[in-house]
Amino acid sequence: MQRMTIKAYAVKHKLSIFNVVKMAKSGKLKTDIVEENGKEITYIVLDEAIESEVEKGIVPLKEKGDASLKEEVKLLREEMQLLREEIEILKKRL
Repeated sequence: MQRMTIKAYAVKHKLSIFNVVKMAKSGKLKTDIVEENGKEITYIVLDEAIESEVEKGIVPLKEKGDASLKEEVKLLREEMQLLREEIEILKKRL
């Protein structure tokens, strides 16, 4: 039976600490609370069945291709042009 701190578990699975705490509180992760140096520390108990279920639930980050980046740059340039036009209109009002 292996144990891991919440922070280490979050880093391992590339999750936020908030999400790990939320999963622990809801019962999706098995936890063990230990008192060390007068502080209660929550450890995540690693279990193969639970680990495989958690990995299935994690949505992988999609890598953006060059085409989508070019589209985003194009949209940002158009938005920048609109903002410049609005600035010119506001300058004329003053």
